[in-house]
Amino acid sequence: MAASLAASLVAMVATLSQGRVKYADHAALHEQAAPVARRYSDAFLALADEDAEAYAACAIALKLPREAFADKEFRDQQVSEAAKVAAEVPLRVVEKCHEVLVLAEALAGRSNVNASSDLRVAALLLQAAGHGAAENVLVNLPLIGTNEWTQATERRVRELLDAVVAVAARVHDTVTSGERRGALDAIPELVAGL
Repeated sequence: MAASLAASLVAMVATLSQGRVKYADHAALHEQAAPVARRYSDAFLALADEDAEAYAACAIALKLPREAFADKEFRDQQVSEAAKVAAEVPLRVVEKCHEVLVLAEALAGRSNVNASSDLRVAALLLQAAGHGAAENVLVNLPLIGTNEWTQATERRVRELLDAVVAVAARVHDTVTSGERRGALDAIPELVAGL
């Protein structure tokens, strides 16, 4: 929910910047950023539903009897498969938090200065949501067991969190400085596909 709110704030900043003579050099960015940020907001809500479903499936698998269960391998497989899904969904949340931060960073210094604090709030929310989702990934990895996928996923989460923190800091620093930045031809490629 925090990530969805953050994406909505990014959309709001882009929308409040549209049609303003002072920000005419950035009109293309604003026109592209607003609908993309709204789609991210919707995507985060859908991911919250997916996460709830994945957690429920994992909880059911974990409740399968241990000692009395006739086929221990079957139980372990069910837990592992459910935990993998329960890790994959929040991993996508961390990725999308990073993507929306990239979009917020593109708008920082290129949007309505009166709404710039909303970019800082969005960055804080995305950082918190990214860390929360990362914890949900990491807590499920031991249920899967150590393998190539879990090791790669743990590395990916840590890399994404480093990127989330770095981009959030750039948003904060740019907004705080009041720096006016040069125009971009388009939104960053990382977010253009959503």
